[in-house]
Amino acid sequence: MLLLIGFLLIIGIGYFGIVHSKISQYVDSKPPEKADYLIILGAKVNSETPSLALQYRIDAAAEYAKENENTILIASGGQGPGEDITEAEAIRRELVDKGISESRIFLEDRSTSTYENIKFSKEFIPEEAKLGIIVTNDYHLYRSIQIAKDADLKVEGLPAKTPQITLLKAYIREYLSVTKYYAEKYILN
Repeated sequence: MLLLIGFLLIIGIGYFGIVHSKISQYVDSKPPEKADYLIILGAKVNSETPSLALQYRIDAAAEYAKENENTILIASGGQGPGEDITEAEAIRRELVDKGISESRIFLEDRSTSTYENIKFSKEFIPEEAKLGIIVTNDYHLYRSIQIAKDADLKVEGLPAKTPQITLLKAYIREYLSVTKYYAEKYILN
């Protein structure tokens, strides 16, 4: 019995090591200039105020948008418990406050998951668009990009910082989410 437990422990550690290395590949991504669109993935909004994780995403998107004036922005995220406005609306407000023209911002305000963020954001991508960028916290880029590629989008990542206070929780949750993604893609289909 101890041998079996030891074997399973080694397999588990090896698996999570592989997942961590995949996640780490995207943490320092440098997005190309002049992308056709950005999809800014939503995160928790406290009443009408973006959480720190969402604020970091907005900050990264705004910086990119200021340097790439022809890139459109898709603010993506519905409204969850404790949120008085949608995540997309919170993103829009902050981008406008940072000087981004409202005419460049599209609101995808129905999604409740990363899968839906991508699925519903596709409706706002111009047909002639070739390259997009996913904006999310660094730990979340790997899975987000894989989901976007599964949806036939050509995307790269723009990593936003992850708040230190949520780092451990975020990574543990992401390991589990990547595992679910793999199971749905490779085992359950």
